[in-house]
Amino acid sequence: MNAREIIVRRAAQELLTLNDQSGYYVNLGIGIPTMIANHVPAGIPVVLQSENGMLGIGPYPYEGEEDPDLINAGKETVSEAAGTSYFDSALSFAMIRGGHVAMTFLGGLQVSAHGDLANWMVPGKMVKGMGGAMDLVAGARRVIVIMEHRAKDGAYKILNRCSLPLTGARVVHRIITEMCVLDVTQEGLRAVELLNGETPATVQAATEPKVIF
Repeated sequence: MNAREIIVRRAAQELLTLNDQSGYYVNLGIGIPTMIANHVPAGIPVVLQSENGMLGIGPYPYEGEEDPDLINAGKETVSEAAGTSYFDSALSFAMIRGGHVAMTFLGGLQVSAHGDLANWMVPGKMVKGMGGAMDLVAGARRVIVIMEHRAKDGAYKILNRCSLPLTGARVVHRIITEMCVLDVTQEGLRAVELLNGETPATVQAATEPKVIF
């Protein structure tokens, strides 16, 4: 499996932690998180939400079965689960801001040791706007960032301090990469699980902050 497949398959296992108390409404952010729709564990009554106004996202459709009217927040065609509902963006963001989303999966450009997230703008590049990420990190009850561990040029993405404009400060609960699963704690980043044959030494070498193993 490539790095993204490892990340998505591991991230989908987080859905097993949902229960009647936490709720089953889950938001999938743009990018890698949307791939989770194809890996929802069987038997879990998860309801996937997209901030463009769809509650009940299903897996990606097979080629030739796409419906151009069914899209996620990343403008990708999706399928609908039984009981899917549709609404405007105002109601969608009322759900998010009202604390009704149990969990959100977001992509990341940088995450700090304190759980700061930068994922909406790279200086010097054209962006359409911040999107819904700022609302999601403030409104969702659990924020999980899924991303490749290092940038394409080898630079750290998990840093002592983010250098890019923040989406939110101290908002991330867990980070999942192709190398490991890290929790943001008061003591620092704590390794929960090592993936893909990685060791404490290789994970630490790819991570700027000190990791607690």
